[in-house]
Amino acid sequence: MVAGAIVDACRRRVLLAQRRYPVEVAGLWELPGGKAEPGERAETALGRELMEELGVEVSVGDRLRETVDLPAGLTLMALWAHIVAGTPHPAEHQALRWVDAAALRALTHDGRLVPADTAWVPELLAVLE
Repeated sequence: MVAGAIVDACRRRVLLAQRRYPVEVAGLWELPGGKAEPGERAETALGRELMEELGVEVSVGDRLRETVDLPAGLTLMALWAHIVAGTPHPAEHQALRWVDAAALRALTHDGRLVPADTAWVPELLAVLE
């Protein structure tokens, strides 16, 4: 599983997507992404998923330090990304939102971030501030 830490050109905001499903996380915010196909590189999978979910082409960068173990033996990783073409729209999510460090802190504090994504908050904040 891959997630994209999509930052704006000034590296002051990150793009979050609001989940529609499953019920356990519906309404919570996350870094957008999805599943890698068997044998697919993480960078390729992230680019494909962000095109499908948001309608944007991205330039994919380095991985964030943390990985997150998920049920069923899956592992979630996040990679830095920048939009190079397109305007993001929520094809598979309720909404999209650009957030700065203060808003990310508030979402985390209020429990409105998908639990798995909280692993990246310290690294995201270090870049956004």
